[in-house]
Amino acid sequence: MSVLDLFRLDGKTALVTGCRRGIGKAMAEALAEAGADIIGVSKSLESSGSAIEQSVTAAGGRFYPYRCDFSSRASVQSFLGEVTAAFPAIDILINNAGTILRKPAAEHPDEYWDEVIETNLNSQWFISREIGKRMAERGSGKIIFTASLLTFQGGITVPGYAASKGAIGQLTKALANEWAGKGVQVNAIAPGYIATDNTIALRADPVRNPAILGRIPAGRWGVPEDFKGAALFLASKASDYVSGEILVVDGGWMGR
Repeated sequence: MSVLDLFRLDGKTALVTGCRRGIGKAMAEALAEAGADIIGVSKSLESSGSAIEQSVTAAGGRFYPYRCDFSSRASVQSFLGEVTAAFPAIDILINNAGTILRKPAAEHPDEYWDEVIETNLNSQWFISREIGKRMAERGSGKIIFTASLLTFQGGITVPGYAASKGAIGQLTKALANEWAGKGVQVNAIAPGYIATDNTIALRADPVRNPAILGRIPAGRWGVPEDFKGAALFLASKASDYVSGEILVVDGGWMGR
């Protein structure tokens, strides 16, 4: 097998949450371009004709759309029942769906906290448990979480988001410890400051935007396409001996 063959995903089925736009869309596209079929999940995903469906089919893959409200435990459980019945063998899981709600800690309402923790942590735990245990039973699988720089840092005015992403880092390691010996590699990707819907407020801030750019050695905000290579690496045989890692894709921010 050549080194390039290690990155092929022919015959694999990948489930990607939060696939409709941004980083999740780019990661789903990367896996499709490498040969995988994609189960795409998003709260507002079109039943047909979505941009991500068009990208996947243009790459030669099959696309299976699902909707799920990740802030609703009942919606997540219903989705899991449907998808595991339709796809008993999911080879790759990318837990990318997430949300962020901004308000200073002293004013941060319970409903903000609950929505962020349910979406960013609880739903990912339920999905990973149900799909991961089936991977472990089969003896193979890849699970990738989308972490954050706030897996390592505290951030400002986003206590729920920081708490959820810190927990995702630990969940990545906890699952990796249990499942690496069963052929399932669990890792995470931690994006830096990326030009997506979640960072519109920061990029529009006349104080914080230049401060952020001034610390990034690469000198620019990241773009979703910067995650294609990292996602493909962690989803493929090229990473079979990589387990419990958090791969930072941040233009050098954490090294500063």
